[in-house]
Amino acid sequence: MMGLNYRTVPGAPLLNLDTDELARDYDRISSTRQFELGKQLVADLAIRPGERVLDIGSGTGLLAHHIAEIVGPSGRVHGIDPLPSRIHLALERARNRGNLSFEVSDVYDLAHLRDQSYDVICVNSVFHWLPDKTAALLTFWRLLRPAGRIGISAVAKGPRMPIQEIVATVLSEPPFDHYPRLRDSLTFKIDDEEMRALFEMTGFGPTLIEIRQVEQNLGTAEQAIRFLEASSFGNFLGHLPTDLIYRARVTILRRLAAIATDRGIVQQRGRLVAMAHRR
Repeated sequence: MMGLNYRTVPGAPLLNLDTDELARDYDRISSTRQFELGKQLVADLAIRPGERVLDIGSGTGLLAHHIAEIVGPSGRVHGIDPLPSRIHLALERARNRGNLSFEVSDVYDLAHLRDQSYDVICVNSVFHWLPDKTAALLTFWRLLRPAGRIGISAVAKGPRMPIQEIVATVLSEPPFDHYPRLRDSLTFKIDDEEMRALFEMTGFGPTLIEIRQVEQNLGTAEQAIRFLEASSFGNFLGHLPTDLIYRARVTILRRLAAIATDRGIVQQRGRLVAMAHRR
């Protein structure tokens, strides 16, 4: 296993908190959020028929299925994700598609995949979860053919959003403050300049790096919490003892309801979009 990973970084999200219910929630919720962002990334990458594509953090397989339709029968799409419940749903989606496959695998443990075996690597809504971005990019470089392309779409580093402020405030109050997270954030976000430096040091030639402002509507307070739970694969309140999770959830729910408008809970957030080719 190369470098740091989820299991060795203090405060990194745990992979054993996911459930079948969270996976199903994610499949439903992401169809109007992460999936739409992923389709834009695929369009930016100009994926073509016949190409071999690796989908990193494929989740339940929505985006990989979309890419498989683009590359056609002469192409190939392989999705990896460390969460078995999500890969189970992805495999169901892949039935009767000969150009689409999935496996449970960690991004830091891809030695079994052949060097230079992909034309494109797609990393949608995943990069901000990775603790060791250099190790991940070096693996992606190895797996891409010369001049192969990588596309990344991730939450960008920036100030806390109103929802994050509410969650942080609640968790700083008793009795929840007796069980602090090891890190302030569950994710490892970066900005555009940090992304450029990472590309340069790992052998990639950047072709596009920008921060796009995206409007995020999380619906009702209950829908917002379900999104936070599902998209964090159980890590949202997973650091708390079981008997406090419900209390924290109710408190956050009440405060989120107070900021909801007739359009729902809407916030603007920066999206890092980065593309490069293997030098």
